[in-house]
Amino acid sequence: MRLAIEQALLAQDADEVPVGAVVVQNQIVIGCGFNHPIQSNDPTAHAEIMAIRAAGNTLGNYRLSECVLYVTLEPCVMCIGAIFHARIKRLVYAAADPKTGVCGSILNLPTESKLNHHLQVTGGVLALEASALLKSFFAQRRVMSKCCHHENKY
Repeated sequence: MRLAIEQALLAQDADEVPVGAVVVQNQIVIGCGFNHPIQSNDPTAHAEIMAIRAAGNTLGNYRLSECVLYVTLEPCVMCIGAIFHARIKRLVYAAADPKTGVCGSILNLPTESKLNHHLQVTGGVLALEASALLKSFFAQRRVMSKCCHHENKY
């Protein structure tokens, strides 16, 4: 999870929402990613998607069935869909997302029996650190938008 937090800091440095992700297979990092939908003009450029794409390229396969995904924020519905399609074996996330999280916050899609893929999910790993990073980022943006009248792109 520490590597995922390092990825989140890269997102923050790029003026993006600080979320990072890492895919690991047999204790070897095979894919990393961080949020950058704003700079790439791509709404799918979430950390999880970027890390999954990188891992798929590393393995030469879109199936990541023996992999663990570490991410600093509970996945949204788009990202959990990608996680399901990649057949990720285990998901470990840091901070819960009460607005868009679908691993227990607003929905719990990994436990939905009607879906064809199920995975192990562990939440709350380094949650305070990841949550503090997000809270600080958004607090800073609110201050900037009030004093500088910048358009809020988040």
